Amino acid sequence: MPLLRGNLHAHTTFSDGVRSPQALVEEYESRGYDFLAITDHEDHENWVEPGYRRALDRLRANLLLFRGLEMNFDPMAQHVGKVIGDGETLWVLNHPARYKLSVVETVERVAMIQAAGWPLAAIEVTETGLYRPTYDTDAIPLVKIATDDAHRPPHFGRAWIEVDAPRDRDAIIRAIRAGDVRIRFSDR
Repeated sequence: MPLLRGNLHAHTTFSDGVRSPQALVEEYESRGYDFLAITDHEDHENWVEPGYRRALDRLRANLLLFRGLEMNFDPMAQHVGKVIGDGETLWVLNHPARYKLSVVETVERVAMIQAAGWPLAAIEVTETGLYRPTYDTDAIPLVKIATDDAHRPPHFGRAWIEVDAPRDRDAIIRAIRAGDVRIRFSDR
């Protein structure tokens, strides 16, 4: 079975991205992606508009599309990604490099978020697609993923994951949780 290529953190004009949902899907299809999660910010005014759900429902996509959210963990400044499958959900600690966290601080933050009932399973080792090796360590007890946190060019296609799974949302999430994932980066 060939590996599936995907991005689990991308934004549209419904929050702070520069592409409409359809244009974002087309961007990733043109790059040969097999799956994409649209994870607009939960607190952006456009996101709560009824038109957002309708826009996502009308998308024409050849790639497998995940719905998601980039949520605020309110006790502190921390974004958490929620990638929603058909029955499974993947929770991701987003861009710890943005907050300039040490490994110890990251582990403490993970424990605090999990204690609040948010079942983190993965962590981004990237910041807008740029590799941040500090977070790619076994000292952080989460599966490591790469995303490009796509808001605008040049973010698109900088980093992605490859998963050994059937082309099924829940199977992809289960494979990531099991650690059956590879992180990849563009040459450019």
